[in-house]
Amino acid sequence: MPAQKWQSGLQNFLQLMGEMDDDFSKHFMTSFFSQLQKKDDGSSEPQSENSGDKTPLPDTLPILPLRGVVVYPNTAVPLTVGQARSIKLVDDVVAGDKLVGLVAALDPEKETPGPNELYRVGTIATVHRLLRAPDGTVRLLVQGMERFRLGEFVEEEPYLKAKIIRAPESDEKNLETDALARNARDQFQAITQMIPSFPEELASSILSLEDPLQTVYTIANFQRIELKDAQEILQIDSVYDKLKKLIGLLVREAEVLTIGQKIQNEARGEIEKVQRDYYLREQMKAIQRELGERDEQSEEIDEFRKKIEEAKMPEEADKQAKRELDRLSRLPSAAAEYGVIRTYLDTMVALPWSAGTQDNLDIAHARQVLNQDHFGLEDVKDRILEFLAIRKLRLDRANDKKEESTDLIRREREGVILCFVGPPGVGKTSLGQSIARAMGRKFIRVSLGGVRDEAEIRGHRRTYIGAMPGRILQSLRRIGTKNPVFMLDEVDKLTNDFHGDPSSALLEVLDPEQNGEFRDNYLEVAYDLSQVFFIATANTLEYIPGPLRDRMEMIYLSGYTETEKMQIARGYLIPRQIRENSLRKNEVAFNDEALKMIIRRYTREAGVRNLERKIGAVCRKVGTHIAEGKKKKYSINPKVVEDFLDNPIYLGPEELNKRTSIPGVVPGLAWTSFGGDILLVEATSMPGGRGFQITGSIGNVMQESARAALSYVRSRSNSLGIPHEYFDKHDIHMHVPAGSQPKDGPSAGVTMATSLVSLISGRKVSPQVGMTGEITLRGQVLPIGGVKEKVLAAHRSGLTTVILPKQNENDLDDVPDEIRNSMKFVFAETVEDVFKAALEKPKSKKKPTKKAAKPNIKKAKKNAKAKSAPR
Repeated sequence: MPAQKWQSGLQNFLQLMGEMDDDFSKHFMTSFFSQLQKKDDGSSEPQSENSGDKTPLPDTLPILPLRGVVVYPNTAVPLTVGQARSIKLVDDVVAGDKLVGLVAALDPEKETPGPNELYRVGTIATVHRLLRAPDGTVRLLVQGMERFRLGEFVEEEPYLKAKIIRAPESDEKNLETDALARNARDQFQAITQMIPSFPEELASSILSLEDPLQTVYTIANFQRIELKDAQEILQIDSVYDKLKKLIGLLVREAEVLTIGQKIQNEARGEIEKVQRDYYLREQMKAIQRELGERDEQSEEIDEFRKKIEEAKMPEEADKQAKRELDRLSRLPSAAAEYGVIRTYLDTMVALPWSAGTQDNLDIAHARQVLNQDHFGLEDVKDRILEFLAIRKLRLDRANDKKEESTDLIRREREGVILCFVGPPGVGKTSLGQSIARAMGRKFIRVSLGGVRDEAEIRGHRRTYIGAMPGRILQSLRRIGTKNPVFMLDEVDKLTNDFHGDPSSALLEVLDPEQNGEFRDNYLEVAYDLSQVFFIATANTLEYIPGPLRDRMEMIYLSGYTETEKMQIARGYLIPRQIRENSLRKNEVAFNDEALKMIIRRYTREAGVRNLERKIGAVCRKVGTHIAEGKKKKYSINPKVVEDFLDNPIYLGPEELNKRTSIPGVVPGLAWTSFGGDILLVEATSMPGGRGFQITGSIGNVMQESARAALSYVRSRSNSLGIPHEYFDKHDIHMHVPAGSQPKDGPSAGVTMATSLVSLISGRKVSPQVGMTGEITLRGQVLPIGGVKEKVLAAHRSGLTTVILPKQNENDLDDVPDEIRNSMKFVFAETVEDVFKAALEKPKSKKKPTKKAAKPNIKKAKKNAKAKSAPR
């Protein structure tokens, strides 16, 4: 039913003509050129096969819908028909007068358009030739005669048939029309020159046309035009307007072809340049070979070969590097793989396979450097000195005769893997730099916080674009030595996702049994990490996986005491802040009371990071005043500190005593990743029936401790002097302030039991008493961890008495002597021991006398006077 016309563009037209048989193509071209010749001879009226017989055109014609094609008068067009009803129509037309009405469909995608789905203007055409193809389609050659408008449809089956109204164009004979026709021919000539495949004979015949109407239809027939624009050209009545529309389309097509030709020329130029460069390089190589000279690629390969020899790689790495170098020598420099292999060889030769620093094994020098850079931290310093001493003995006795080791599995270790665990600001990172300075080694620091991709540690495969080694080998390449002090900072902040688990990749790096043959994915050969001094840092061990934690030697760094902070501030912090704020030593001086005030009232931390910030804030104030000319010297005392730093952040021991002066409020000691801290537990009661709740962002373990404490207190109500009916008539609410901070752990059990007994009995907690310990339902006090951090926190908060489990007595050896000597420690085995040490003694009740005593007026006046006196 629908017929499909050959695409109006020239390239598609020639392709379709090539697919037809020779006779058909010859007949078409003969018919087309004859039409053009007639116009050249001066014929202006359209001719048809029936015109010679003077046969008038019928009023009714069969209508052949065309999909995506417009046929113009005075043009010959090949069509292909495939629908059954369209083939029936063609057969009937060929058997009759060979006249058919060609009308374009509104929707080219619709296969069987109906009467209302066609344009209203079409072309009367005659069928010149018909050819049946083997695939069942029919190919025919039609020649347009003149325009018509659709009238009423008289038949729809077996095909469309309608009345037609002839619609000849209004042909103006004037100079403007002739000028537009010539412009159209010129534009079309420019387009044909940009299409090399356009036949010259066809172009010449079209350009020789003089009739404006024939010019419009012939050019439109061969030009690539959208269906809407092609139909609009057919529907326009005036030849002048047709030409204006056609010229607009030709100008746009010429611009598109010009831009496309420019892009094509640029692309061809780039390709030609690359080919020309390649040929020139090859010619240059041949000339250089004839002259006995070396080209750049050969020199680069020789340079790589020299660097490989100088790197003194192990056997496996040496073979791999030479194998890749041989591949590089056989590749042209323009090959994509050339750059990949070159980058790989750059990495290989830049790694420190044999380059290292010689250790300074002078124990006295190392001790001096460590003491100079850090105050305290004796455990860490001793461990470093032990490592240096053993290494010194090993080197001194290397030539001594010794028995051959019978251990065939475990090899001799050279490196060391430590993990510094402690709160922020205690000097973990800076301690690594001091260790490197004491040993005479280079120092590398890599932060692992937030690393979530395994490739960050082990590298990427070379098959990936932009592949590179992992951070371990990149750092060694940058530092240029095989035995540095390598600090893996924040190892407890590693994360994992679908990219892999970087902590698992660290197992090979931090295992003394494996890191002698560490294999990076990019390098693909073993690299020896056994001589690297690895130091990891972490705030807490909780988030470090067990297998990784097991491979490291843990060294715990606790918080500093007040005396230690004073020494650190005097020896390190104040001089550094004076230097960083461009002050002179004689322009600012801190007295001891000022430093104590900053430590106690403005910073309450395990480390000294905030202390340094506050000292820096004071130095900046001093610098500002000196720059303004207000004063030349400052002596920092508590009053000046308060003026410069505003109101204190933390309150003194008197505030803690004020809060614990109410029954039910008890201070407990807690451990956090930032050091020790004071945790107040509050309890209150209200009328109700056996209700108990605990709030304050409490974890499951701490909630269980609270229930265990309540159960213990209820089970011992007789011995504690608590009425049985108390729990039946009261609801109890326990709260731990700072509810926005999650809290968990079993060490608050004794604190919660003491809070309940204090609330119910009305006995207040003794002033400046803190406690910690886990309890059982039978009242036993179990040991806890973090004793040193908790004791230091109690001392910072002004507590003078600390209650600890009996089994933690030996842990006080880690507490500095000055803290142990200034505080009182009570070691409890049962909860009764805690109550006895923490709660005030119950008031004794006086026995009533049978006979009232005579009042002593003088004594009453004396007591009244004493009560009214100020305290």
